[in-house]
Amino acid sequence: MRVPVSWLTEHLDAGEVGPQELADAFVRIGIEVDGIHRLGEVTGPVVVGRVAEIEELTGFKKPIRYCRVETGEEVTPEDEESEEDSGPHGIKTRGIVCGATNFAEGDLVVVALPGAELPGGFAIAQRKTYGRVSDGMICSARELGLGDDHTGILVLPPATASPGDDALAILGLDDTVLELAPTPDRGYALSVRGLARELACALDVPFGDPASLELPEPEGEAWPVHIEDETGCSRFVLRRVTGLDAGAPTPWWMRRRLLLSGIRSISLAVDVTNYVMLELGHPLHAFDTSSVKGDLVVRRAKPGEKLSTLDDVERELDPDDMVIADDSGVISLAGTMGGAGTEINTESTDVLLEAAHWDPPSISRTARRHKLFSEAAKRFERFTDPQLCPAAVELAARLLRRYGDGSIQPGRTDVGHVEPMAPVTMPIDLPDRFAGVRYERGVTVRRLGQIGCKVSVGTSDEGTAQVIATPPSWRGDLLQPADLVEEVLRLEGYESIPSTLPPAPPGTGLTEHQRRRRTVSRALADAGYVEVLPFPFMSASTWDAFGLAEDDVRRRTVRVQNPLEADKDQMASSLLPGLLDTLQRNVSRGFKDVALFHIGQVVLPGANPLPVPELGVEHRPSEEELGKLEAAVPPQPLHVAVVLAGERERSGWWGQGRQAGWADAVQAARTVGAAAGVELRVRAADLPPWHPGRCAELLVGDWPVGHAGELHPKVVEALGLPKRTVVMELDLDAIPLPDKRPAPSVSPYPPVLLDVALVVDAKVPAADLAEAITAGGGELLEDVALFDAYTGDQVGEGKRSLAYKLRFRAPDRTLTVEEATKARDEAVAEAASRFGAVLRG
Repeated sequence: MRVPVSWLTEHLDAGEVGPQELADAFVRIGIEVDGIHRLGEVTGPVVVGRVAEIEELTGFKKPIRYCRVETGEEVTPEDEESEEDSGPHGIKTRGIVCGATNFAEGDLVVVALPGAELPGGFAIAQRKTYGRVSDGMICSARELGLGDDHTGILVLPPATASPGDDALAILGLDDTVLELAPTPDRGYALSVRGLARELACALDVPFGDPASLELPEPEGEAWPVHIEDETGCSRFVLRRVTGLDAGAPTPWWMRRRLLLSGIRSISLAVDVTNYVMLELGHPLHAFDTSSVKGDLVVRRAKPGEKLSTLDDVERELDPDDMVIADDSGVISLAGTMGGAGTEINTESTDVLLEAAHWDPPSISRTARRHKLFSEAAKRFERFTDPQLCPAAVELAARLLRRYGDGSIQPGRTDVGHVEPMAPVTMPIDLPDRFAGVRYERGVTVRRLGQIGCKVSVGTSDEGTAQVIATPPSWRGDLLQPADLVEEVLRLEGYESIPSTLPPAPPGTGLTEHQRRRRTVSRALADAGYVEVLPFPFMSASTWDAFGLAEDDVRRRTVRVQNPLEADKDQMASSLLPGLLDTLQRNVSRGFKDVALFHIGQVVLPGANPLPVPELGVEHRPSEEELGKLEAAVPPQPLHVAVVLAGERERSGWWGQGRQAGWADAVQAARTVGAAAGVELRVRAADLPPWHPGRCAELLVGDWPVGHAGELHPKVVEALGLPKRTVVMELDLDAIPLPDKRPAPSVSPYPPVLLDVALVVDAKVPAADLAEAITAGGGELLEDVALFDAYTGDQVGEGKRSLAYKLRFRAPDRTLTVEEATKARDEAVAEAASRFGAVLRG
């Protein structure tokens, strides 16, 4: 909210308080200050001018006018010789080119003369444009720094000043505008009344309430009103003003305040309702009485009803919308925007002023449903003061009477009933105990009284002193003792609460699980992978792109009730969707060679998840309730996943590179296994979204913990990924933690290196054959590594030759060739026993 300092201090007896002091006071009591905008950035000659003549220039793409403007300067002999500089009746005029069309001959405008400088360093000089010489500039509100309105020229009311008067003094450019952002629970702070009261509390100065009006006793009703839904509207007040001068201008002081607050001036009746809303915090609506047909009815909308609102949009209403209707149908979308049929226009002389108290949740739903976030809806959805309705319409009626020569009719409609705020009881020392500070005696009562509470002090049944505070009508957020405590603490100053760091208890450092996670992360980073943090939610359509069956357990997920993105409303049961989305984003931005990894939790609900118990806040949950709550939480194991695309080994002047393949994904899994302290077994598998012939299952012993390989081409195409994208994912929590960490045994004796080539059936996996060799080689066999695979006529159809490097070593002696050869023969015998392998000749 934007508010001028001069308007704020009008209701305070604060003496000479600068804008920075006010901003600091707001910050101390919990109201955020987004900006301090000082207006005095205009220098040089800026005067009031009267438009004497307007000549419409033609031949241009947009409307251009050449204006003769009186600026209060005397006619010199040189001017008398120039017909251009001499206006009617011998009054000197200046020729100014202008592109705005919202002013007419005789209007008072603000003119920046040559030599002036406007905000932003915009210097004014005489220059030739559109074929004429422009001797100055006619200014808009934004060009003068008075606001953001740039829809046209700033036109002053007729009696504001005379041509040649100093415009800077009239505009009040020595003011400052504070841009504030009150928290959503403080709807009263979206007004000058509420902000000035907060400042009075912060500065401990007297406050003058602008809503303190002497209301006359009503003489009948202003207009018949019936409330059918008292839940949606608890109070409805009307005041009628007749004989209004429809063409009466809005006084400059009011227009200026509206401009500085970011609201464009429209007409006197509309400006008055906006002004009262800003000052008191209660939105008003003005009906053209001649357009109202019959009694007013406040109700919910009926199915199929429509309304053309003031923004010229026809809206289909929802049965949940609160509306105001007459005999002709709906005429206003309550608390949000009025209808076009009863809009105040240039001929409206009979006006009905309405102020009502609407149900905040109803207004909030309506505003979001119709995407109508009006200034009125912004306040109603945050709670407005229900006791303010009569004062708001009375102030608006008096302003219309004063500046529009209207007559206030004696009747006032006031229907509905508002329950008073319930008193809140709390121990008088509760703020002290919460803050850990011993405040002075009487602080709690004084502070609660400052915010408008009616306070009394009593004694509880236990004999302790307590405070009974009845919140004011504008504080609908004060419902429990904790709310009162917050008020005392923030007004006393959060800086008075000591900041004491709790002592860190001695511990044993990281847990084994935490150590393993960090070790795995470092190992993958050392292997050239980059860690990323993908979006944790996913779309159900991803499973279709993965080609998963309808009964696949990975489709069993937890839905998010209020997702950040509407199409991504499921918690992930796999890390691959988020990781592949990150890959796709990187590739779309020109990164072709990508190696990413992520370590995170997945959510795996069971087939029949337990219901989540609803726990209240009135007491601490019991152990049984906590047990049920924890049992309802689905398992969330820690997974690790990698994704590779493009070149794994870069190409360059040193030679050809190498594209990432399924073997790189398997190696990433081996890297994770080694970091976790286990050796993974690998065997062929078939699991979407991997390619059937290029998918490996990862096992610890006989227990599967993940998969690695190349994605299926259809998955790559569906997700728009690079060709030959490879991925790996394994369950890190499924890998058992090692019971102990033995020191590595390094033999000082030399190895014996032997090669062996075995011919086996082409369907035998190389990993299974290596496992058989390892089992047959015994303790002397230190390492087995595949270095060649061959298929062709020399080995026969349906066969292939697999060549391995074998490294033998004894821990306590130099191994002889004969011992190594014997161990090799035993390894070959084991391979022959399991797979029918034969040595290749």
